[in-house]
Amino acid sequence: MESIAMKKWWIGLTLLMASLIFTACGSSQASKDESWKKVADKETLTVATSGTLFPSSYYNDENKLVGYDVDVAKAVAKKLKLKINFKEYNVDGQVTAVNRGEADFAANDFGMSKGREKKFSLSSPIKYSFDSMIVRKSDDSGIHSLKDLKDKKAAGEPNTSYMKIAEKYGAKAVTYDNATNDQYLTDVANGRTDVILNDYYLQKMSVAALPDIPVKILEDVYFNANSSGFLFDKKQKALKEKIDEALADLKADGTLAKISQQYFGTDVSVKPKQTVTEQVSAD
Repeated sequence: MESIAMKKWWIGLTLLMASLIFTACGSSQASKDESWKKVADKETLTVATSGTLFPSSYYNDENKLVGYDVDVAKAVAKKLKLKINFKEYNVDGQVTAVNRGEADFAANDFGMSKGREKKFSLSSPIKYSFDSMIVRKSDDSGIHSLKDLKDKKAAGEPNTSYMKIAEKYGAKAVTYDNATNDQYLTDVANGRTDVILNDYYLQKMSVAALPDIPVKILEDVYFNANSSGFLFDKKQKALKEKIDEALADLKADGTLAKISQQYFGTDVSVKPKQTVTEQVSAD
């Protein structure tokens, strides 16, 4: 005959097992990823972007929002039979919008920094590139290498990896809030600032689009081979997978290459021919 203590032990064990099973089921239900379902149900992608980053996201002469990242996002929406709605913010605002669920992802030439990798993820790459520096034509702003950034005035948005690299090398940060390219380049030309660190292809297109401003890309000082894509909240795995599937189809059928040629004059959806070995951490 079982003792009272033995019965209590069995009852306690049964309750514990039931509690564990219930907790596991509850946890499974709570962690269910419905990020794609939510987008599919509303039949609309909400995308954060800047509207000021040529040629990734900007307004053309007809006052229409266009650009490489913008047009790729539009192509993804079309592939998935969804409408698309863009919301405009500066870089910090885009990241916050994704984090808060105000946007499904951000499309603005995003790479992945160590500061973001804990909370965010990137789509499969839509652009491969490397980093470079814009300087004055007349004197190269006195810069011949990254080490020459010391005591120079570096222009950019706050909290970007480019500004962090500049400051790491001793440059003084001159920050802007969602400024246009002509303002950035003019300030380098007139000496208000000395240098802009950014993506090579973005800088190449910016300089070509504004040929009357006496600035240039510093030749053969290239670093940080990289890739960029759409920025997602890390928890939105189902949505990211669906977007990646659409991007794979767009790459296979030549759509990405066609959009790339339109904005960059080359196919940035594949790795560049230049060999860039120097890697510089922003941290």
